Amino acid sequence: MSEQPKKPLPFVANFAAGAIAGVSEILTFYPLDVVKTRMQLSTEKSQGFVGLVPPLLLEAPKRAVKFAANDFWGKTYLDLSGEKKMTQQLSILTGCSAGATESFVVVPFELVKIRLQDKNSTYAGPIDVVKQIIKKEGILGMYNGMESTFWRHIWWNGGYFGCIFQVRAMLPEAKTQQGTLFNNFISGAVGGFVGTMINTPLVVKSRIQSAPRIPGVAPKYDWTYPSLAIIAREEGVGALYKGFVPKVLRLAPGGGPPYI
Repeated sequence: MSEQPKKPLPFVANFAAGAIAGVSEILTFYPLDVVKTRMQLSTEKSQGFVGLVPPLLLEAPKRAVKFAANDFWGKTYLDLSGEKKMTQQLSILTGCSAGATESFVVVPFELVKIRLQDKNSTYAGPIDVVKQIIKKEGILGMYNGMESTFWRHIWWNGGYFGCIFQVRAMLPEAKTQQGTLFNNFISGAVGGFVGTMINTPLVVKSRIQSAPRIPGVAPKYDWTYPSLAIIAREEGVGALYKGFVPKVLRLAPGGGPPYI
């Protein structure tokens, strides 16, 4: 008797699983995120739970959008390509598209988190950050750093999804549920490491979002790629990898199990 193919989980189940996994990851690894941001904001050559509320509030909608976008784009590209199974190329394309979609949701939360994590921050809390930004920069100020966030998510998701597809193919076929879980964790962790290596140079996102916009004054860090050139020229190419260690320690284990 042949095995019946497993039915995909309904969206509500994916939402709940993603939210629980995301919040668990934040609570476990969040101090590393603080260290990473402080290192990225530092222009020098080389606390705990500051700003914890924004990422906690972010995780449920962020994971829901990630799961939904990955499912939507995956099915769309399979239909357009005529393929019956996901290939590595389609996996990368799906990941990049899902990352671009996700970036529109996360920008305001990331902005609040970065402003709070800055060691020079004078904000009283998340609500104060939102009030001050809207008062001084307008409602569109909440989307400061949109372009750099867009590129960061495309780079990370593309590397992550492309890598886990390849790693899964290299691992022995799982015979049990525990084996499947182990393979998912290994491929997700390796994917998280590779995605972090690819997108860490977008340290510039933290620089762009940390500085309030002042009318009539051109910010030092504005668009992504010119800002990368400024950092490399003034601080050396190595500065583009500031915060890599705490970031990879958070995102590598946090990357498994993968989303596809």
